[in-house]
Amino acid sequence: MFCSPDGLSVRESGQMIEVTKINGVKVLINPDLMELVEETPDTVISFTTGRKIIVKESRQEVKNLVKSYRKDIFAD
Repeated sequence: MFCSPDGLSVRESGQMIEVTKINGVKVLINPDLMELVEETPDTVISFTTGRKIIVKESRQEVKNLVKSYRKDIFAD
């Protein structure tokens, strides 16, 4: 089960994943609203709402976070 740095599981933290914006601020995002993750070379996450954020995590790290999130959801 994926645990956030504060020790909460994805489910306990509101079914979101934690990423770090380019300015160093940690935010929780809903991976179900993610539409596209691209490296340009910064990692840009685009959401179905049209919003975009730039994060410090690599595309692969974001992918791994989403995979852990999905495993946690389907484990219950």
